[in-house]
Amino acid sequence: MSEAPIGVFDSGVGGLSVLKEIRQLLPAESLLYVADCGHIPYGEKSPEFIRQRCAVIAEFLRSRGAKALVLACNTATVAGVADLRQHYPDWPIVGMEPAVKPAAAATRSGVVGVLATTGTLQSAKFAALLDRFASDVRVITQPCPGLVELIETGDLHSEALRALLRSYIEPLLAAGCDTIILGCTHYPFLKPLLSQMLPPAISLIDTGAAVARQLQRLLSERGLLADGPARETQFWTSAAPERLCKILPVLWNKSGSVQSFNR
Repeated sequence: MSEAPIGVFDSGVGGLSVLKEIRQLLPAESLLYVADCGHIPYGEKSPEFIRQRCAVIAEFLRSRGAKALVLACNTATVAGVADLRQHYPDWPIVGMEPAVKPAAAATRSGVVGVLATTGTLQSAKFAALLDRFASDVRVITQPCPGLVELIETGDLHSEALRALLRSYIEPLLAAGCDTIILGCTHYPFLKPLLSQMLPPAISLIDTGAAVARQLQRLLSERGLLADGPARETQFWTSAAPERLCKILPVLWNKSGSVQSFNR
């Protein structure tokens, strides 16, 4: 089982930011990645629809022999991780959540901003995170419709993207935020641009590296860590494979073959 692959999925290409962290920390692991681009964005879909997609993709990755599952998507985690853990009680499953705890610890001004999808910000899971970890800080939430769709095209620099991003970060800066949570796995790809647009004192926090460490811990506890040389990564998408092939060199920093996921 230690040589079995790890399954990772997201509503689209955003989870590649998490996949990068997993690949860097666990180079000996074989990785399977499903980009559900045919149904993006999850952030505007109903929880029931997202749960159905999570179930379908999880079962596919199980059928491919995945020894663990990573939901590399905040919105999918909010809607579907509890059901998946109940359905597969013995399968290591790692989800995402906005980095409220480290952001609350890092802020000096006492004001934390959150960039996320509407689905994540409206969830009970996010409200519980605030209650648990952010009672002593002020949290300014900013839904970001449109950002995911632009990143999905590989757009990380255009004027349209800059204008949209500026409209989302200006209210956070006006409120005195010195720490901003990137609450969607697509958003870490905007770090270089955000670093240009934000004052140097602003901290950007995401959870991709923490997810990779949690995955490593779970596999280690079960004796499931692979060793040996670096392994391959396989890709599937529910949209046209050519689209993901074109964007992999931009977001994954290398090309790869992509298969169709017609489920």
